[in-house]
Amino acid sequence: MTTSNQQLLERRLKVLPRGLGVSFPIFATKAKNSEIWDVEGNRYIDFVGGIGVLNTGHSHPKIVAAVGEQIQKFSHTSAQIANYESYVELCEKLCDKAPISGEKKAFLLTTGAETVENAIKIARAKTGRAGVIAFIGGWHGRTLLTMGLTGKVIPYKKSYGPMPASIFHAAFPSPATGVSEAEALKDLEMIFKADIDPSEVAAMIIEPVQGEGGFHQLTPSFAKELRRICDQHGIVLIFDEVQCGFGRTGTLFASEQLGVEPDLITCAKSLAGGYPISGLIGRADIMDAPQAGGLGGTYAGSPLGTVAALKVLEIMEEENLLERSRHIGDTIAAFLDALAHPNITHIRHKGAMLAFDLVDAEGKPDAAAATALKNKAFENGLLLATCGMYFNTVRVMVPLTVEDSVLAEALDIIKHALP
Repeated sequence: MTTSNQQLLERRLKVLPRGLGVSFPIFATKAKNSEIWDVEGNRYIDFVGGIGVLNTGHSHPKIVAAVGEQIQKFSHTSAQIANYESYVELCEKLCDKAPISGEKKAFLLTTGAETVENAIKIARAKTGRAGVIAFIGGWHGRTLLTMGLTGKVIPYKKSYGPMPASIFHAAFPSPATGVSEAEALKDLEMIFKADIDPSEVAAMIIEPVQGEGGFHQLTPSFAKELRRICDQHGIVLIFDEVQCGFGRTGTLFASEQLGVEPDLITCAKSLAGGYPISGLIGRADIMDAPQAGGLGGTYAGSPLGTVAALKVLEIMEEENLLERSRHIGDTIAAFLDALAHPNITHIRHKGAMLAFDLVDAEGKPDAAAATALKNKAFENGLLLATCGMYFNTVRVMVPLTVEDSVLAEALDIIKHALP
């Protein structure tokens, strides 16, 4: 068995394509809660959480036990061939908890991108229209349709064109990007004037908190304007909660904090504590629009994922992880404020979904500084992720189950790693 990270990296280079990047030159051998150990025995504090997947931590014992019990029964039937109770139970719970009034329905898939694609399919089936409005900086996936929806070119869209037709990107308002709500609404109005009439738009899709775009937050006032516009023109409003959902923002769904109900909500990532499953929840009359057989997927709603997700919901309540999320976010924000570092700006968070930007002496985005922080933190045993349109944003996706002592250790590493 290979015991060297470098040896494994050399093997990786020979058989994996260049486009499949890796953030850190390590190979994991075990992980527990908020810590990872590599094949050489090095320990790392995990502030990435499998890209926002591990709100309940690595290998939570209750999830491990539930999956272990399920795998002794069966691992797969395909839910469209022979369904199973855990699938139905999970959909019942998602419908109960989703911040949408009236009758709701839900179904399960495998990835966040699949969920987004099916949301668009359902909106098109319901409205008989093709157009979709997405937002600059938004992240929706790596398939061709979701790449088209994603509002960031490099590295996700470059060389893969042409993108699907009838997708238009509006400005996303945020103090960090200098775009006001009034300017964003005017931009949306100009799309309706210059590119597509609102009567031809099936859906509008937006993240309540942008993920890859830099953790910029949708405000209640802007959300209400989007709801008004969608109601006025018969457009389906979709909130993409693949990354910001399941406790990351201090509420189970981030949209609970907006005072606005979407028509459809996508969820994935931390839904099942590391097992690949995703869900789409929405108003029953919209969800029922596709013809029989028009929805599904071979692995969609894996029984291993459904039992894991049911445990995640239990753990969220039993361990009070929503309050814990808010505590973590407040702790990290207070720490960064106290640093008063001249190059840190726009500290922003909802719950533990926190990010900050690094800028140079002139206040311009400093991607090199963000990369330097990430690299120095890694050398000292902390895994950090960067994001944003200018690659100068540092984002935190630490498990909500992180111990206070480990959190304090990680913050000390950041303090001494800042350039």
